[in-house]
Amino acid sequence: MDFALSSTSTTLQETLLGFMDELVYPAEALYEEQIREAGDPHFHPPVMEELKAAARARGLWNLFLPHQTQWTDGLSNLDYAPLAEIMGRSPLAPEACNCSAPDTGNMEILTMFGTPEQQERWLHPLLEGEIRSAFAMTEPAVASSDATNIACRIERDGDDYVINGRKWWISGAADARCAVFILMGKTDPSAPTHLQQSMVLVPRDAPGVDVMRALPVFGYQHQEGHCEIDFADVRVPASNLLGEEGGGFAIAQARLGPGRIHHCMRVIGLAERALELMCRRVKQRVTFGKTLAEQGVIQEWIADSRMDIEQARLLTMKAAWLMDTVGNKGARVEISAIKVIVPNMALRVIDRAIQAHGGMGMSDDVPLAAMYAGVRTLRLADGPDEVHRMQVAKRELRRYE
Repeated sequence: MDFALSSTSTTLQETLLGFMDELVYPAEALYEEQIREAGDPHFHPPVMEELKAAARARGLWNLFLPHQTQWTDGLSNLDYAPLAEIMGRSPLAPEACNCSAPDTGNMEILTMFGTPEQQERWLHPLLEGEIRSAFAMTEPAVASSDATNIACRIERDGDDYVINGRKWWISGAADARCAVFILMGKTDPSAPTHLQQSMVLVPRDAPGVDVMRALPVFGYQHQEGHCEIDFADVRVPASNLLGEEGGGFAIAQARLGPGRIHHCMRVIGLAERALELMCRRVKQRVTFGKTLAEQGVIQEWIADSRMDIEQARLLTMKAAWLMDTVGNKGARVEISAIKVIVPNMALRVIDRAIQAHGGMGMSDDVPLAAMYAGVRTLRLADGPDEVHRMQVAKRELRRYE
């Protein structure tokens, strides 16, 4: 394994670290204040547009794509991994650099499977940061951890497709800038199991699209929202099909592989920030005649946190390297493994940091409670732990057939 980074990645890291220190961290309080003053949890704070302009001016824009396009030069997954980690330290940085989910995954599959017309209408504005998007897959009526259960129907009617179904936990749909959904549903229920589903592009303002509610996550309403959406006789042109009929699963796998790497690297950055907050806190507080940092149990927490983070980072870097060298399929065991390991690691680190902060750790005076809620959610998003463990076990058992 060779984890050596390119000079481009190293230079971008230095620029990104400066951007975080100078602009992103100082903007976090203002971002929250602007949302509170608007009285709308899904309000788009003006400070974000200022951050986006600054990121673009520094060359920190659309860093996530692992292949060259007419719009971007492309970075390898390995080169992007430490950049995603740095951005993951703040909830503002990914969007400021136009590298936030679900847009990154949507942009990637539009570069891979979109027609020139689809790319011109949707991909280009997404790459410019002019609109947002959502990925409509999960459904409330079925266990969506098994994606073959998805029941939303996409039926051909002349030159159109007609969509009927209910989706939920659709991230990004509450943002007024969300202009398009990439929706996964069944086009042919009689086809072989993994060829029944397709993806279509659905404009947010299409008749029959009803964003019913934004679901809270452990009591938090995120700015972009995680929504329940009803699609009732929604009609879109047949030209809105993404890729081929029956190709939905193949497209989903192309989307989820890099997306899981991005999620995991961002979460490692979050864990690093939680560890930093813990270390700063325990150096300042005194109990039983000495600082918390001098207490043996606290030192054990800090040591375990450092070791946990390093192990998770190394496996994630290996997964990124494998994706670059042997492709998504060759890296699938490692991708499944990090999707289990990294969120659980981060939850342990964040939990220790909360404990070290005492009552403050449970408040909004520090970001630890929000971090915990977000990372706990990630143990379900992009496949629950149990599904990823099952995949790793199956591949391990094949050695003995």
